[in-house]
Amino acid sequence: MSNILVIAELGTDKSLKKATLTAVTFAREAAKRTGGKVHALVMGKGVATPAGELAKYVDVVHTADQAGLEAPVAEPYATAIKAGAGASQAQVIVMAATNHGKDVLPRAAALLGAGMASDVIGFDGSAGFQLKRPIQAGNVIATVEITTDTKVVSTRPTEFDAAAPSAGAGTVQPLAVELGPQKTRFVKLDPVVSERPDLTDARVVVSGGRGFKDAENFKKLIEPLADKLNAAIGASRAVVDAGWVPNDMQVGQTGKVVAPDLYIAIGISGAIQHVAGMKGSKTIVAINKDAEAPIFQIADYGLVADLFKAVPELVEKL
Repeated sequence: MSNILVIAELGTDKSLKKATLTAVTFAREAAKRTGGKVHALVMGKGVATPAGELAKYVDVVHTADQAGLEAPVAEPYATAIKAGAGASQAQVIVMAATNHGKDVLPRAAALLGAGMASDVIGFDGSAGFQLKRPIQAGNVIATVEITTDTKVVSTRPTEFDAAAPSAGAGTVQPLAVELGPQKTRFVKLDPVVSERPDLTDARVVVSGGRGFKDAENFKKLIEPLADKLNAAIGASRAVVDAGWVPNDMQVGQTGKVVAPDLYIAIGISGAIQHVAGMKGSKTIVAINKDAEAPIFQIADYGLVADLFKAVPELVEKL
C-alpha cells in the first residue's frame, strides 16, 4: 500500500485554488491503483481555513503553518514537501502543473531522489501506474513510467474535473518542518489585479491574435465582447511578443493552458503553439477572414469574416 500526497496551491487570499481539486481527482484514481489513502499538504502562514476546506476531499491534511512558508518560494516549499512525504508515508506526490507547481515540484523531486512525470493527462490502461503526457505540442501522447520508489507527478488541470467532496471529512494534522538556512530571499509580490475572471478558471475565454493589427484595436474590440460574456481575455504569442498585452494573458504551449466551456478565437491563425494551449476547450468558435486558417480545423463553429466588422456586430447582437 502506498499513500498519495496532494500538494495544495493557495491564492493570494489564502483560498484553495481550483487546480488543487483537479489534482485530488488524479490522486483518488492513483489511490485505487496503489491501495493507499489520499493525503494533502497545505503550506503557508495562517492556513487553518483552506486546510479545513481541503479536509472535505481527502483522508488526511498535513499543515505546515509557519512564517518561513508564508511566501510561495520553491526552496522552502520543496523542503516542506519532503517532510510531508515522510509524514504521510506517500510514495506518490502530485501537484497541479500550474506556474507554481512547475516551479516547486522539480526541486522537491530532486530532494526526494524521485523520478518525475510532468503535465500528466491521465493513466494508460485500467491498472498499473503508466501515465500519459503530451509531447510535440500535444500532437503525440507519450506513455511513461516512473521507476523510482517515490514518484512525483504534475497534472494538467484542464484534463481533470474538480473533485467532489468526500462522504466524510478527513483529519487535519500539524506538520513541523525544519527549513534550515535558505539561499532564496522573498522580496515582494506584484500580483495581477483584474476584475475579469482568471484566465485558467474562466468559463468563457475571448482571445485575439495579430489580425487586430495593433494594441488599440485589440483593446477597443475585444474588451466590449468580453464584458458582454463575463469572459477572461487571452492572446496569441504574436500579440504578447508585440507588447500589446502582458504575457500573463498568453494562451499556448509557452503560455497558459485553458479549457473553458467556450473559447472564442478572433484573428488567430491557429498555429500549433497556440492550439496546444486551448484545444481542450469544450466549444471553440473561430473568426478569421482567411478561410484556410488552421484554426478552422479544430473549431466547432467558424465564421469567415473581417473581424473589424464581425466583432462589433456580435457585441451589438449580444
